Amino acid sequence: MDILRPILYYAIFPGFIFSAVVGLLTTWVDRKVTARVQWRVGPPWYQPFADTVKLIGKEVVIPANARRTGFLMMPVIGLAAATLASTILWIVNLDPSKSFVGDSLVVIYIMTIPAVSMIIGASASGNPLGILGASREMKLLFSYELPLIISVLTAIVKVGSFSFKNILAYQSEHGVIIWSISGIIAFIVAILCAQAKLTFVPFDIPEAETELAGGSHIEYSGVALAVVRLNMAIMFFVLPIFLITIFWGGISFDGWRILTSIVKYVVIVVIMVLIKNTNPRVRIDQAVRFFWGPMFILALAAIILAKLGL
Repeated sequence: MDILRPILYYAIFPGFIFSAVVGLLTTWVDRKVTARVQWRVGPPWYQPFADTVKLIGKEVVIPANARRTGFLMMPVIGLAAATLASTILWIVNLDPSKSFVGDSLVVIYIMTIPAVSMIIGASASGNPLGILGASREMKLLFSYELPLIISVLTAIVKVGSFSFKNILAYQSEHGVIIWSISGIIAFIVAILCAQAKLTFVPFDIPEAETELAGGSHIEYSGVALAVVRLNMAIMFFVLPIFLITIFWGGISFDGWRILTSIVKYVVIVVIMVLIKNTNPRVRIDQAVRFFWGPMFILALAAIILAKLGL
């Protein structure tokens, strides 16, 4: 049973099945809120599941010029990484004693793998629009990753530890990091970086349907496209949980804290969806300047303020 437990954690709860279900429900919240903002009714709750099942039943069309292995394997690797990040985050939230030294940084780097896998997969498609989308994805990754890491380091500086266990214990004893000056600045930077990591508007530059007809996703179909969308859904689930763990006291299933945990998650998801629906798409050069300029400066200010105890 001890041998099976890690497999069950990764495959069922809090791993792939749980993350996929909640991730797809989160995409439904996105679509529903978007619809209400646009004065539409929106889809039923089961629509993301129906779309996924429908894609699984369709044929996978592989472009003639594609490098087959890279094209098909990269989305699977990205999905595995997103699932692993979700599993680690949930395990340490449910049982902080299972945290390990440096797990916060490990999760940050695991969360870059889905973007890297999409870059490689799109580049292997052989489609010029897919390759252009991959190029934009790479530039976007280089732009938001530094301010995101610095914003997370703000919490680490306040706590004095890289471990999720100590970050959660600090917030339980001293109050959540988001209520400090440095914490709220770092949180703002982190949520905007998360918006870019998910390639949501205004940072949906790698896909840009009106320009690139889907860009990095253009050649994916059938099961492969279902894997890509599941990857995005799980990341949409993982990033709010990561932000809650670092800045907002974590997730708990203990009594009334279940309700507050759900509220935290929904608040972050709704904020991201509202940002998505109230801003136009920016160009890739504007995104790079934004993250290397104002966001980098704000992240540095946050970490300095954290060092000063603010």
